[in-house]
Amino acid sequence: MIAAFSISPATADESGGVAEAVAAAVRVVRDSGLPHETNAMFTNIEGEWDEVMAVVKAAVDAVAAVSPRVSLVLKADVRPGWDGQLTAKVERLERAMER
Repeated sequence: MIAAFSISPATADESGGVAEAVAAAVRVVRDSGLPHETNAMFTNIEGEWDEVMAVVKAAVDAVAAVSPRVSLVLKADVRPGWDGQLTAKVERLERAMER
């Protein structure tokens, strides 16, 4: 499965930013060893259901350590038996764009 998720604390720092809290969540994802990528709005992660959801929970817990309330947005593409789709989906799109 591929999960795209965004985690944000309900409280911001003195400048209104949430980068430090989000960095804690992204650190959890990067330390997981699962294929992942982070962009301006979401972090995408690929793996088996249980391992992906465990990472998402740990990332939420990391943000909850600095905020009494956490927002989580999650979208998943559940396709058993398909690996490497984090990059393969984009490669298929790029090939289609060349036509």
